[in-house]
Amino acid sequence: MIYIIRHGQTAMNHSHVLQGRSDLPLNEKGIRQAESAGEWLASQGIVFDRIYSSPLQRAVQTAELAVPGIPVTIDDRLIEMDYGPYEGTDLKSLTPELVLFFSDFVNNPAPEGMEQLSDVVRRCGAFLEDIKDLHGNLLISTHAIAMKGLLEYLTPDSHGSYWSKYIGNCSVYAADVIDGQYTVPQEVYFQHI
Repeated sequence: MIYIIRHGQTAMNHSHVLQGRSDLPLNEKGIRQAESAGEWLASQGIVFDRIYSSPLQRAVQTAELAVPGIPVTIDDRLIEMDYGPYEGTDLKSLTPELVLFFSDFVNNPAPEGMEQLSDVVRRCGAFLEDIKDLHGNLLISTHAIAMKGLLEYLTPDSHGSYWSKYIGNCSVYAADVIDGQYTVPQEVYFQHI
């Protein structure tokens, strides 16, 4: 099984700012969220064989807190979407081009300078193909948009529905590989902190 977790809260999440590739640590709430997710995973009897993470410290920290004692393998393909010049934008006062993009992710391309969602799906999908034949339980620690890219890849019939879905900090989705194919992912843990 693969388990995909979004990182815990950071100061930028708390401030409702586009965080993207800014490399911030978890805040106190984010630490509690990661620990709580880890407690839930352990309560389910899930033992992890491998852990993969985005290189950004909030994702690495989340993995280490949720599943202590297992080495974390960094994979750059799990990094958050590149917001380019829009990095750090206050989500309460978006520019017109961001309002247009956020109003319909499926039909509106990302503004110039931002990574396109199709590229996020492509790199996340390449990662998933590389780990498909591994056995055991794998944890993937990543970010909201990268996680949605993973979920889009795993759900070909979603037609972009994950892009507008809210995924909270430290929410967990799971999917399996049966007969060489990934199953449709299901949300198995939603953070209540």
